[in-house]
Amino acid sequence: MSFPSKDLKFRLEYAALRLIVGIVRALPIDVSQRISAFCWKRIAPRTKRHARARANLAIAFPEKTEEEREAIAVASWANLGRVMAELMQIDRIIADPDRLQSPQAHVINRYKNKMGPVVGATLHQGNWELSIWPLTSAGAMPAAVYRLVKNPYVDRYLRAQRKHLVPGGLLAQGRDSEGNTGEAQKTARLLLDYLRRGGRLGLVCDLPDGSGLPIEFFGEIAHSTPAPAMIARRTGARIFMARCIRIGEQSRFRIELKELRVRRTNNVGDDIRQTTADLHKQFETWIRDDPTQYMWANRRWTDLPKGHPAAR
Repeated sequence: MSFPSKDLKFRLEYAALRLIVGIVRALPIDVSQRISAFCWKRIAPRTKRHARARANLAIAFPEKTEEEREAIAVASWANLGRVMAELMQIDRIIADPDRLQSPQAHVINRYKNKMGPVVGATLHQGNWELSIWPLTSAGAMPAAVYRLVKNPYVDRYLRAQRKHLVPGGLLAQGRDSEGNTGEAQKTARLLLDYLRRGGRLGLVCDLPDGSGLPIEFFGEIAHSTPAPAMIARRTGARIFMARCIRIGEQSRFRIELKELRVRRTNNVGDDIRQTTADLHKQFETWIRDDPTQYMWANRRWTDLPKGHPAAR
């Protein structure tokens, strides 16, 4: 029996993933993430995305020298390498209470049955996947939006690996293996209904959005998703911002929470724009606090001159 070429490719990719996961999980968490960090900080600087990371850092930190920005970029790749190994062992990390600290978690624990619908907004800093843990550990049963993986075997596996971290389920955005957006369109309807029924939803909100709002970010215009503000404004939800910062170089983290005031005036458009701007001001503050743990290689700024390295 022969599989269609695309299906065979998907199966081979899935088999390769499971092999890598098996190797990573055969090692202690802190050993596997150190090896991954070592590899990433030596290989990634040789790729084209490193040039974009350096260009983005030049925008964000023009006062720093090239050597200082290069050191931040390399440290950022090392953090991403650690994250990649940790994503294969999320169940082990959340099963060890000593690995996760959350100074403000008592607020969620105390008021989880009274706080109503919640939008959790995070950014690609530290290990962002774990930012939702305070809601999960409080029994708030959060759901989250994630980018659909085109390989259906890999997609199912990744969903299954996150069921203990996101017990409310994962809602997909993006295109499937056939280029369809049907599930993503269904997601928009589902998440609004979910929040109107008092649900708690996690979103990663710092990626570029070509159809988003032009918001100032590190002094340049970045088209940014209005989703947290729009959803909160429409459903009456509160917005809790979260970041998961690595402590030292181990797989130990501090998850910080901060409630963002959702503007609610008679001008809905201005409310959404200003709330989105406030969200990104806090993101900028957090990134400046520790730029080495931020993922700098994304195409973040969209109104840059043609040919600018960060616009490629």
